[in-house]
Amino acid sequence: MSATPSTTAPYRRPTPAVPPAPVRTAYALWLTAVAAGAFETVLAVGRTAADSSGSAGEIGTGLAVRLTVFTLAVLIARRMRGGARWARVALALGLGVLGTASMVVQPLAYLADGGSLTQALSRAGAPDLVFAGSRIVHVAAVLAAVALMFRPAANAWFRRAGRGVTVGSGTDTA
Repeated sequence: MSATPSTTAPYRRPTPAVPPAPVRTAYALWLTAVAAGAFETVLAVGRTAADSSGSAGEIGTGLAVRLTVFTLAVLIARRMRGGARWARVALALGLGVLGTASMVVQPLAYLADGGSLTQALSRAGAPDLVFAGSRIVHVAAVLAAVALMFRPAANAWFRRAGRGVTVGSGTDTA
């Protein structure tokens, strides 16, 4: 019995397994955002524990929710890097729009109610400034990642993936 190629399988034009630079950079920025979010969580839990302002159940629930979001973000970002268009949309809408809104609504409300940045900074202690710095890195990483995912080279990468062309495995090689 001789081995012959199947005539029913469609021909798939090979494409590079390495995503373009904007996709690789967006992936790195998503990981940066997750790391910043994890750091902010540690700071918030430390503050809550020090202030005795939350029960163990509340802290545990908050940690479980954040761990789930962080884990999903990393897994979806890996799929995005591999060319999954649905992952790009999920990251852009879920974390780019809703996640960013959840991070900036409180500071924007403070400013809209007449608060000033100068006044907030003058009252801030070192932990507040560290948290704010991490939050700035977090938001900047998310916004930059979203923008990079829609650059022309990234669009071409996702188009090829949408046509069924193998574009990468989504493994950690970038």
